[in-house]
Amino acid sequence: MKKIRKAVIPVAGLGTRFLPATKSMPKEMLPVVDRPVVQYAVDEAFEAGIEHIVFVTGRNKAVIEDYFDLHPELIGTLEQTGKKTQLEALESMLPVAGATSFIRQQSPQGLGHAVWCAREVIGNEPFALLLPDMVSFGGRGCLAETVDLYERTGGNVIAVERCDPSETNKYGIVGRGAEIGGGFEVTAMVEKPAPANAPSNFYINGRYILQPEIFALLGNQQRGAGNEIQLTDAMVRLSKDQPFFAQPFLGRMFDCGSKEGFIQANIAFALARNDMKGPVFEMLQEFVRSHERQEEAA
Repeated sequence: MKKIRKAVIPVAGLGTRFLPATKSMPKEMLPVVDRPVVQYAVDEAFEAGIEHIVFVTGRNKAVIEDYFDLHPELIGTLEQTGKKTQLEALESMLPVAGATSFIRQQSPQGLGHAVWCAREVIGNEPFALLLPDMVSFGGRGCLAETVDLYERTGGNVIAVERCDPSETNKYGIVGRGAEIGGGFEVTAMVEKPAPANAPSNFYINGRYILQPEIFALLGNQQRGAGNEIQLTDAMVRLSKDQPFFAQPFLGRMFDCGSKEGFIQANIAFALARNDMKGPVFEMLQEFVRSHERQEEAA
């Protein structure tokens, strides 16, 4: 069994759900408290033992590459002004030299195409895939739990969570088979099924470990939903020859690609910080009281 050394993080999306904010700022750079969304995915990857991250970028995403680089002027200013805490925080988040690659996806052709663009850097080895819009919240990162299952089962592993059974038509849903190693065998993968047709209420939450054979399938994958090359379509084909397993995530994933999920993530991460939870909790209580007063007055 090969160790999971590399991870792909696709960051080429246009972020249309956050316009006009994303007209000139990549959606991956929107802050959750005081860190951009993409930083959480990178931290999660390194926590899980990833050694090299491949970012699949697009036009107007150069700021992401700059973010993960040294900023001598900023460092000099922090040193001169004695802001040691901020300086140490920046240094701790900086990947070591050679630990990142940036690949250009010239046109938006879907998640499957973005993953395929990383094939030359990944090579012939299994890899992790993290969708940066999905921000992991909990004691351990979601990818670390997924890697744990992979080390027990091999094959391909998908992280999952439960959704309301009435909302399966919003997600990619997997069928639940025999339990194994803390997870379970995947018996089906269905994109946004109607509740009556869903094989379970476990949805794919944006963390994957995939074998390199997926690249050949993506290379000749027919366009699917949205006239794009869909990763799920290629995984269904791969599942005919290789096993897939699912790891239920013990924490919670926030969809920061949606406005509601983005706000939820900011609140959850702020309440988890000792330096913020008191004032933020009081602010939320006052908002609720004010809203209730307005409702009574109406």
